[in-house]
Amino acid sequence: MKPKFAVLFDNDGVVLNTEPQYDLFWNEQGKIFHPELPGFASYLKGFSLEKTLEVYFKDNEEDRITIVKRLYEFEDNMKFDYLPGAIELFQVLYEHNIPMALVTSSNDIKMEKILRVHPEFKKYFKAIVTSDKVTKTKPSPECYLFGARELGVDPSNCFVFEDSLAGIEAGKSAGCFVIGLATTNSREKIEPFADTVIKDLSEASYSFLIDLHQ
Repeated sequence: MKPKFAVLFDNDGVVLNTEPQYDLFWNEQGKIFHPELPGFASYLKGFSLEKTLEVYFKDNEEDRITIVKRLYEFEDNMKFDYLPGAIELFQVLYEHNIPMALVTSSNDIKMEKILRVHPEFKKYFKAIVTSDKVTKTKPSPECYLFGARELGVDPSNCFVFEDSLAGIEAGKSAGCFVIGLATTNSREKIEPFADTVIKDLSEASYSFLIDLHQ
């Protein structure tokens, strides 16, 4: 039987509590490489590493190499803790046979690190879409279109959980119903762009999605 709908999750700031750690890393690098942009991390929300390098480090190959090396070393020591409600929502959707995909701006290298900590991702997600699987990353809709296609569900029957403006734009452009999470940005900042906004995944449930889908 065809599923009623599918659910596509962004990762950082939606499923895993990594954004505060990345803020520390990128703000520190910003002081070194882009002192003219205070709060450098805020410019990168939803960006893949490739897009970050393309936009902010395109003119200096040595800087690009340095940033990548530092980032990978930093990620080796990151904590990949769940945000509230994530694993509980995965389990209940899994029990109701709702197909799920993880759609992230992270590359395969980082995803391998996460899967070592959270092998259960392979149980819950029928597809994991990384930046290495698409030609254009968020805010392009390509990643969410890819995810919906992998699940065999039309984008119009897909829910997207996102925390970044770039990710919200990607989900909306793909034709999905986008639920914004006020985990990284304030509710006021994302409300004009998302279809609805919740605090975090603890406010989502199977019945919540059923009501939205009707």
